[in-house]
Amino acid sequence: MTGGPAAAMPLRHLALGDSYTVGEGVPADASWPAQLRRRLHEDGIAVDPPRIVAVTGWTTDELAAGMDAAALVPAWDLVTLQIGVNNQYRGRPVAEYHQEFANLLQRAIALAGDRPARVVVVSIPDWGVTPFARDPQRDDAVIAAELDACNAVAGAETMRRGAGWVDVTTISRQRPGDVVGDGLHPSGAQYAAWVEAIAPAVRAALR
Repeated sequence: MTGGPAAAMPLRHLALGDSYTVGEGVPADASWPAQLRRRLHEDGIAVDPPRIVAVTGWTTDELAAGMDAAALVPAWDLVTLQIGVNNQYRGRPVAEYHQEFANLLQRAIALAGDRPARVVVVSIPDWGVTPFARDPQRDDAVIAAELDACNAVAGAETMRRGAGWVDVTTISRQRPGDVVGDGLHPSGAQYAAWVEAIAPAVRAALR
């Protein structure tokens, strides 16, 4: 007895990022890479459990070092990249982020076998709308503007290279209280909403 498309050789997904890719505060199966895998399986696309190279708190340079340590070898069928919130949180300049993000994107494309279309970049959500950010010493408008600046350069660089770009920032702003107990990181339900946006881009990448 033969299976359908989901019975084909599973694809390999490399997920690069920080706490959002890890799914800080949610069970492992509620992270967005894990939920994406299930969603793709429902669509008849078999994917192995994602290889996650991400640590809560990582900035662009720390992700680069983590990739070095992981000794990653191409070619991956799908590479996702979501990084930069900690650059903004630590007050690093956008120009530095732009340069380091561009380098990471180029590495992601190489890991995808020099196929830019197999790389999907996910935007940085807006942590300034969360309960964690409700502090007189924080200015949510400034946080939003700085994150928008990071997303603008990342989005432009992504599209210039021919990779996929997915906006989850808007979703995060629509669901400010949909977070875990730390008041900061998204809940599994918010990650499910992200997957609704990410899955179409990934399906297009895998065509």
